[in-house]
Parts: sequence; structure tokens; C-alpha cells
Amino acid sequence: MRSQPSASKTAVPASRLASVRPPMDLGDYVAWLAWVVAVISAGAGVGLLFGPGEWFATLDKPTWNPPSWVFGPAWTTLYALLGTGAWLVWREPGPRGAPERRHAWWAFGVQAVLNLAWTPIFFGLRSPGWAFAEIILLWASVLWMTLAFGRVRPLAGTLQVPLVAWVSFALVLNGTIWLLNR
Repeated sequence: MRSQPSASKTAVPASRLASVRPPMDLGDYVAWLAWVVAVISAGAGVGLLFGPGEWFATLDKPTWNPPSWVFGPAWTTLYALLGTGAWLVWREPGPRGAPERRHAWWAFGVQAVLNLAWTPIFFGLRSPGWAFAEIILLWASVLWMTLAFGRVRPLAGTLQVPLVAWVSFALVLNGTIWLLNR
């Protein structure tokens, strides 16, 4: 006589119930939009306060420096991905105080402070050298955040890969501008 499969073999284990993502509802879409708008607004606000101006136009730049119109759409896209990644980490089920979540939020916070500080250092203080030192730290914090987000929700980390690439490019560009204008 064959035995019936036990309920424990077909049911979701109790330990996994906390990690099942709930279905999306209107509140989730509103929260996503709030994260994205908040992150884009923070970046845009700093950019409006500390724009490149005439000083930047007078600097020597490498031939591969992108045209100025590229930066707005690039940063808007990157900040939208950053806001989406943060929302995914925020929405991920499980204990809010779990170590991997705290780690992700610390990384996000450090990255945010350094990200928002670069523009006033480079353009406000007109200091490509100090901005280069700062962007090295920013690059490390973006990588840290990407990995930390990925531990909480792999998609949240994957969405940060373009930010890692862009900040890597910006680091080389910043360093080159600093060296050309020393």
C-alpha cells in the first residue's frame, strides 16, 4: 500500500512563510513612487543649488568628456533605479531589524551622504582634487550598497549595477579633470 505524501512535504515550511512576498497593491505602487521621487528630488535639489556654471566651462577636459546634456537624464535614471532598489529592500518581507537589512540601510545612508556631497565639493568649492578623494569613497560606498542590497533582495542589488558603472566612469573623469587643471 502506498502512503500519501505528508502535508509537510507539500506545504510551505513555516520558516519560509515570513519570506513570501505579498501581492502588490495600490499602497505598494504609491510607496515605490514616493521612494523614486524622494531620491530623484534629493539629487536634483543638490544639482540645482550647485550647478556647473562658468567656472566648469573654463576647465580643461578630456576629449571623452560627455556633453553636458547627458548628465541630467543619466542621473535621473540612476536615481530612479536607486529609489526602486531602496523600495525593494524596504518592501522585502522578514524582520525589519535583521542584520542584513541594517547593513543595507547603513550602506544606503553612507552612499547617499557621499553622493549628495560630491556636487557641492566639486562645483560649490570648485575643488576637483577634494572631489576626487571624495568620489573614491563614494565609489566604495556604492559598491558596498549594491552588495548589501543584493543580500536582501537580489534584484535590488542588480538595479545598482548601472550606478556602479557610472560612478566608476565619473571617478576616472573627475581624476582626469583634476590632473588636467592642477
